[in-house]
Amino acid sequence: MAVTTASAPVNAPMTAPKTAPMNALVMQSGGCTPVLNRSLYGAAMEVFANPGAIGELYGAVYGVEGMLGGDFAPLSRVSPDEWRRIARTPGAALGSTRRKIRDEDIAPTLAALRSLRVGYLFIIGGNDSAWTGHQIGLAADAAGMDLAVVNIPKTIDNDLALTDHTPGYGSAARFVALAAMGSGRDAESMGAASPVTVTEVMGRDAGWLAAAAALGKREERDAPHFIGVPEIGVDETRFLDIMEDAYRRFGFAVAVVAENARRPDGTPIAGDAPPFYTDDFGHAYHDGPARRLAALAARRLGVRARCEIPGTIQRSMMQCASETDAREAELVGRDAVRRAISGDRDVIVTLERVPNESGEYACETATAPLADVGGKVRPMPPEFMPLDAALPTQAFADYAIPLIGELPQFGRIR
Repeated sequence: MAVTTASAPVNAPMTAPKTAPMNALVMQSGGCTPVLNRSLYGAAMEVFANPGAIGELYGAVYGVEGMLGGDFAPLSRVSPDEWRRIARTPGAALGSTRRKIRDEDIAPTLAALRSLRVGYLFIIGGNDSAWTGHQIGLAADAAGMDLAVVNIPKTIDNDLALTDHTPGYGSAARFVALAAMGSGRDAESMGAASPVTVTEVMGRDAGWLAAAAALGKREERDAPHFIGVPEIGVDETRFLDIMEDAYRRFGFAVAVVAENARRPDGTPIAGDAPPFYTDDFGHAYHDGPARRLAALAARRLGVRARCEIPGTIQRSMMQCASETDAREAELVGRDAVRRAISGDRDVIVTLERVPNESGEYACETATAPLADVGGKVRPMPPEFMPLDAALPTQAFADYAIPLIGELPQFGRIR
């Protein structure tokens, strides 16, 4: 749904004097996050704070589709109170897109940018959006347009290259950690009636989000007992052995698996059927692994095994939003505008962890070329999840806990 404005979206601005500063256009792209709109808010506030450098700010409604269809929201007409509400709202206030820009889209895209006198294009998105931004920037250069393309990072998958982490990950990871803690205590409480749970979480090509399920684990019996990630093939026999060992020792067993976790030979765990959907960027969507793994565990142990697939609530539960994540989401939005004004082109804002003597978490912004980020995936490194491991290492916990915030501590009677 588009941002609420004082009037309907417009297709072109009023004629502006030649001396007026160039306008800016922002779009949101890819899967939503709990803090996606916080980046939009940050970018908008920074544009409004620099009226001498940037003129009007427009939003492309549903991203590429909005640019091609001439559907633009005049964001300067949004009231300050509404902007504050938008900053705390999940989803994409402008509407998101998974449309890949095609060769035939380039000319109408550039025409739309010219019609709005856009000199600054901000794309809030992940690795596919970085590719889109790079393509538009190359086309604008070839056409002789003075267009600054600066991407604003986001993805709950945390798999962007050349950045320490991505806005959106901390909040979704917090949800996954809390969900694993809760489902573990539920399975432990139910005992023989329902002692096994297999939860499937998002993370298309990397296991950063699934690994976060272990961040609330404080002793061996705590959930989860197994985590399956795309970087490490899931051997079904080994999975069952680990689950059976946990069940025999603790009376319950909990596993968390990434949606694209596969067998060691690379085949989908759910079976070899063709993907039920393939998007514009060539990402194939198969049935997830949790249902089959839960069924295998139920047969091996002779008990009820639940399959939990939380879906989009992982990226929309604002009650689980991390304060660090929200703060950094606004930071990268503001920084993108500052860098564009100062002359940066064809880059994405990145986050870099700053070492300090106190050991406290600190982070600053930098940039990376869009060409080096677009279409690339950053997997979890072996020091965070060794190939022979069923759970991530303490090094991963040290990395991730500052991003998600403090987790509750649960008690036990026995």
